Amino acid sequence: MLEIRNIHKSFGSTPVLGGIDLDVKQGDVIAIIGPSGSGKTTLLRCLNYLEHADEGTMVFDQETFAMNKISKKDIARLRKKTAFVFQSYNLFANKTALKNVTEGLIVGRKMPKEQAREIAMKALEKVGLADRSDAYPAQLSGGQQQRVAIARAIAAQPEIIYFDEPTSALDPELTGEVLSVMRSLANEGMTMIVVTHEMSFAKNVSNKVILMENGRIVEQGPSKEFFANPKEERTKAFLQSFDQQ
Repeated sequence: MLEIRNIHKSFGSTPVLGGIDLDVKQGDVIAIIGPSGSGKTTLLRCLNYLEHADEGTMVFDQETFAMNKISKKDIARLRKKTAFVFQSYNLFANKTALKNVTEGLIVGRKMPKEQAREIAMKALEKVGLADRSDAYPAQLSGGQQQRVAIARAIAAQPEIIYFDEPTSALDPELTGEVLSVMRSLANEGMTMIVVTHEMSFAKNVSNKVILMENGRIVEQGPSKEFFANPKEERTKAFLQSFDQQ
């Protein structure tokens, strides 16, 4: 479904990604873990062209794109097949939960308002917020705001959803409600790539885990194997640091 080869990205003279390869099959839930500053978020942003890679190729639905030379038209086309859930929600403060979800459908996809409203209400229902559709972000908890952001993502009916540390701004109680929504999406077969510090999610919900450090992949493999029998010393040390927390 998605194949990435040799992604490189530098900011000025600082290399951030040093040749990343990634294969994503339909229905995969891939957790990307690693220490802060390892390039995880930059990788995700390159996949959705929020950042432009300096080098690398992407094959999406059997179409090949040079990531450093892609046209705006192709970016727009690819973005219609994907959605992005940000760490900081990125909701419009002056719009209700419902309007935050319908905005992209009406403006970006030129969908009739009534149809957009119907899809948005179903998406809000799916994340358990149909009763808060008229609430503004300031009236919602952080967990509820992130669930609105997820509703906005699923309303677009994407082939892949990218999640950038979706729970890192939340306290533990609210983290649970967001992870629960993500777990149910995984159970429905939604393809997801998730940058996360939540080891329980990586272990129990994802089917594949990737450990990154210094802009490179240290180790990757099926989740159960990755946690039960890590091959690299760096992976063992990283997982041990979480066990001790």
